[in-house]
Amino acid sequence: MAGANETPRQKMMGILYLVLLGLAATTVTDHVLDAFRNLTVSLRTSSENVKETVDNAMSAFEASKLKNEPERARPVWEKANKVKASVAELDKFITEAKDELIKAGGGIDKENDDINSREDIDISPRIMVRKGKAKKLKAKIDETRKVILENMPGNKDGKTVNMALSAEDPPKRKGGIKQSWEEANFGEGIPLTAAITALTKIQADMRNSEAEAIKRILGDVDKAVINLDRFDAVAVAPTSYILTGQQYQAEVFLTASDSKANPEVTVGGQTLKVVDGKGLYTVTASKEGDFKWVGTVRVKQADGTMKEYKTKEQTYTVARPSAVVSPDKMNVFYIGVPNPVSVSAPGFSKDKIKVSISAGAIKGTNGAYTVEVNAPGKVTVTVLGMLDGGKTTTLGTNEFRIKRIPPPRVKMGGKSGGRLGTGAMKAQNRIFAVLEDFDFDAPFSIQHFTMYVMKPRSEPQVFEANSNAFTPAMTAAMNGIVSGSRVTIDNVFATGPDGMKRQLDPITFTVE
Repeated sequence: MAGANETPRQKMMGILYLVLLGLAATTVTDHVLDAFRNLTVSLRTSSENVKETVDNAMSAFEASKLKNEPERARPVWEKANKVKASVAELDKFITEAKDELIKAGGGIDKENDDINSREDIDISPRIMVRKGKAKKLKAKIDETRKVILENMPGNKDGKTVNMALSAEDPPKRKGGIKQSWEEANFGEGIPLTAAITALTKIQADMRNSEAEAIKRILGDVDKAVINLDRFDAVAVAPTSYILTGQQYQAEVFLTASDSKANPEVTVGGQTLKVVDGKGLYTVTASKEGDFKWVGTVRVKQADGTMKEYKTKEQTYTVARPSAVVSPDKMNVFYIGVPNPVSVSAPGFSKDKIKVSISAGAIKGTNGAYTVEVNAPGKVTVTVLGMLDGGKTTTLGTNEFRIKRIPPPRVKMGGKSGGRLGTGAMKAQNRIFAVLEDFDFDAPFSIQHFTMYVMKPRSEPQVFEANSNAFTPAMTAAMNGIVSGSRVTIDNVFATGPDGMKRQLDPITFTVE
């Protein structure tokens, strides 16, 4: 299980494992068992550190190469992920094998941070060898090793590279005794804690091999060679739509240019400052309208002559400041609920916009805001844009009406009156105040209502409640209703999120 890619510390731990295994074959003492436990902890820590290094390398590659050079980096990224997926599958198998061994050994003894039956020499041979789990593990190691070698650069024509992860049978011992890899690591005479150490050692070898493979695979993207045989003048502007008072900027440069030999760049006879082969064209927009320009790039040739390249005609538009304020729900603001509002301004990024309101409060960032108001009437929303140099300009104002939330309807059993069966009526135990066709979540709380129960040929019964739930007397009356009875809910008072108490329309049911 050792390989040329291991660090000196890793090689030392491998040798220590073999020494401990030899000692375990002759005698099992607490000192030997403690040594196995300590080696397991060290190997586990080393594996975690290597895994963190691999994860950081993958994250950095994804954020840089894969993002900036997707065509070149994508095949390399896919190879690296094939290796990671195969290693993850092997790691899962080993972890499950460890869990099974630890469970068979009575779990972990918290006092010595080791397995309760760590000295047991039957559990490992029984589970790993006789049940065939070690044979499956060997096959998975070989499979993972194959995936790593297939995707690792520098392994052409089937030639393998030295790597730590391996499951080869050990050489013959004195006397011609031959042992399989499974027996050597998990067979007769192997204490349970030594078997755990062996599995942890495999995980360490696996992580080291993964790290070496990922390092080579990700590094391969920088070996690609690009032949530059075409030159084109290019102009790139961040935006072609700007406002009065803002600056228009564009980069004019020669593609595939040599940073050691800056070209000459001009626009309309104006010579631009060139840095790293790029000229920066800047003009202040002083009036509205459409504007056009062409950049010229002149490059000195090997014979000393100058060759000229021109960009395609570039256009940009200068417009007056403007802003769009759009309520996300309705064309009004309602009291008592957060009113979502979207704000945008052509020519300004969302983080360069400031929004204020003449009454109430507005909160939010990056174009998404909520407005809270507390009195009927009208309100004005003002949008400011932040210019270069810290200055601001008014982009627009919008006026909105402020209304109270419409009154809800009283419902019982999902209906606002009409006919209801005797069984359905008896099943009711409360009423509700429901807002219909309203886009906001605005719950109403019922504080009071009166119930009138009128049975055929009987005097009306009148009940009062101070919540939306039936009182015991109401429930008793409802249980006694018969076909032809009438139930009326009246004098309903409810309070909404705006804090205003309202009287709602009554409802009447006829019992069938």
